[in-house]
Amino acid sequence: VPDGYCDLLWIDGRLVVAGPDRTASFPVIRPGATVIGARFAPGAAAPWLKTSLSALVGCSVPLADIGRKDTAEFEARLADCPDPSAARALFSRLLEETARDEEEPARDAAMIFAAADSSRPASSLLEHLGMSERQLRRRCHHHFGYGAKTLERIRRFQRFLDLCHRSGAMPLARLALEAGFADQPHMTREVGELSTLTPAVILDQLSIRQRAD
Repeated sequence: VPDGYCDLLWIDGRLVVAGPDRTASFPVIRPGATVIGARFAPGAAAPWLKTSLSALVGCSVPLADIGRKDTAEFEARLADCPDPSAARALFSRLLEETARDEEEPARDAAMIFAAADSSRPASSLLEHLGMSERQLRRRCHHHFGYGAKTLERIRRFQRFLDLCHRSGAMPLARLALEAGFADQPHMTREVGELSTLTPAVILDQLSIRQRAD
């Protein structure tokens, strides 16, 4: 489901970039497949990929298609690993090596993401960031794939999921209030648009999973 992040995955012998999502996606993964992944920090993906995330929304794209010159070497070295544990360790080392040559994640992107995560509107940062609303919109599309309002909706949805994990049997109306929705109908509408499920179904599924654990 949407979370505002961009991921790099090693799956089926290829490095794949999983771009930011606006709605739930349903990837098909063959049985027995090994998937190793890393999540880019807010503001780190666009400079590493040399690509605006607005071009990757809802997409899973081979890293080679984005144009990183070291992709073939990375894939060959990962393919030579004797087992998933060794591949995971090498995957981590390769990313650490490339990160040394990259610029630090954009400070404004981290601040925008943190504001959305804390239920504060990104527009409240305009004066502090020294940018206009148009510049804010452009920066959000570059670093997150969509505008500040969409990012805020997605992070509010993630707060709802986190509460479902921790709350057990919290009433839906209370969940809506704690997550930052205007009311329960607002939560039902937003959760349905982002996940294709109702809040009650998600809460029930996560509660069953917690009991099983």
